[in-house]
Formats: sequence, structure tokens, C-alpha cells
Amino acid sequence: MIRYALNRILWLIPVLICVSFIIYALMDLAPGTVIDQMVSDEMTQEDIALLKARYDLDKPMLYRYGKYMINLFQGDLGTSQITGLSVWDQYMSRWPATLSLSLLSLAVAIIIAIPLGILAAKFAGTIIDNLTTAFTLVGLSMPSFWLGLLLLIWFSMRLKIFPAGYDGTWRCYVLPVLATGLSMSSSITRQTRSAILEVSRQDYLRTARAKGVPERQVTTRHVLRNAWIPIVTQIGNMLGLTLAGSAVIEAVYSWPGVGTMMVEAISRRDVTLACGSVVLTCIVYVLLLLVVDLIYAFIDPKIKAQYQSRHRKGRVAEV
Repeated sequence: MIRYALNRILWLIPVLICVSFIIYALMDLAPGTVIDQMVSDEMTQEDIALLKARYDLDKPMLYRYGKYMINLFQGDLGTSQITGLSVWDQYMSRWPATLSLSLLSLAVAIIIAIPLGILAAKFAGTIIDNLTTAFTLVGLSMPSFWLGLLLLIWFSMRLKIFPAGYDGTWRCYVLPVLATGLSMSSSITRQTRSAILEVSRQDYLRTARAKGVPERQVTTRHVLRNAWIPIVTQIGNMLGLTLAGSAVIEAVYSWPGVGTMMVEAISRRDVTLACGSVVLTCIVYVLLLLVVDLIYAFIDPKIKAQYQSRHRKGRVAEV
């Protein structure tokens, strides 16, 4: 299992190279540069040329990218071209806000999705299943930012129950958490229903019921235990997407998170901050997926045995 984790971590290197090159190239192709906000009418052409030379804008993109990657592989994410502050410090100062929003949203999604998925599978083909399917279709069809705007209009602007943006209190979490959690719950509900329906057709469940095992125990100890892997996969994907792509919700609610910082960096053409934020978010996403894969071994003993057998085969081959 340790060797498997190390191999996955080593695969981060080509992933980071591809991701960093894509974001760097897109930032270079986008109109405008970081010095657009610095140029004034009083500046001469020589002053503008010196400003371009300061940010290496007079050199090709590949030169700037290579220089950035050399520093990156030395553990230096650089400093923001606008503020002059460390990219790492700015990212870590915004990370707690994004993490708290993502975890609370995931908790709301799980609380809603798991019971709904179980009910839909237990009463497949009934009105309960149809209502659950309609709920998931609406959730999948409605973008999270649209739901966020609706909640913002009703509960903040009209009813004035919750604040429209971040104010540091628990009340500012309600609307963004609901907007994100409800969107996430649709996918998890569908996956839970599908996984439980697939497991419910197994013969050992009929045997357990024939032995007189209570239905609640059948569901918790047999059905859910064998259906957890696709459910955990979906939960991990939703959490990763929320951590990596919560910029829309953060922009709607003026949330001081990583997503808002990335949007600001891109709009101001701060290449160093934008690229560093994307790289760090990519690392978090890949490590999160690795944790999900390792959780499989604790859920299913067969997967753990496969990891161990691969390790034993590797040791035999080395001998």
C-alpha cells in the first residue's frame, strides 16, 4: 500500500507540469498583461520598456515558464506580481475559509443524500423514488451559482434573514453551504440509489432476511457496507471539485477563499499568483483522490489483499 501511495505521489510531477503549462499558456494568450494597471499617461516608452523588462514581458513565454518551473521545483512558488506577497502565504491565509465551506457543504450533502438514496432504492418504482429522482434532476440541472443567487435574493435581500456576504459569523455560512450542499447532494443521492439497488439483488441479503435478521440491520451491516465504495468515490469527487472549483459560489457570496483569490489573480493578470494557486489546488485534489483510494482498503478487505499481493509480488521479483 505504501508503494502504491508513493507511485501515485510521483505521478504528481507530470500532472503538475501539464497543469502549470496550460494555465501559464492561457494567461499568456489572454489579452492584457500585469503591467496594464501600472502604466500611466506620464510614462515614456523607455519607462514602459523597463517595466516590461522587470516582469520579463520582453522575453518569450517559454522563457518565463521555464524560469517559473525552475523555482517551483526548488519549492519556491514565487511572489505575487501585484502585491509582492508570497504566493504560499496568500494561499494558506485563504485556505481555511475554502476548507470550512467545503466540509460543511459536504456534511449537508451527506445528511441529505444518503437517507434519500436509501429510501429511493428501498421503494424503487414508487412515488418516493419518483420524487427523489425529480429532486436529483433539478439539482443536477440547476447550476450552484444560480441556486446561490436565488437564495441570496430571497433570504438576504428580501427577507433579510442572512447576510449577503462573509461577515465572520455563523450566519454567513448558511446560504453558501446550502447552495453548495444541495448541488452536491443530487449526485451523491443518485450514486447511493444505484449502488444500493445493485447490492440489493445479491443472494446473501435474501439469506439474511430468511434467517430473521431485522431489516434495519440488513441495511446498515450488509447493504451499506458493500455499497460504500461507489458512494465514497462520489463523495471524494464532490469534495475535490468543491475544493478546486468553488470560485463561483465564493464570488457570489464575496467569500474570502482560494476561489475568489484565483479569480482576482486571473482578472488582474497576476500570472505567478494564478499559476501557484492552481498548482496548489491540483496537489490538494490529487492527494484527496489518493486518500479516497486508500480508504477503499479499509472498506473492502479484497482491495487491501490486492495491495498486499502486489507488494509481495514486487518483493519476490526483486529477489
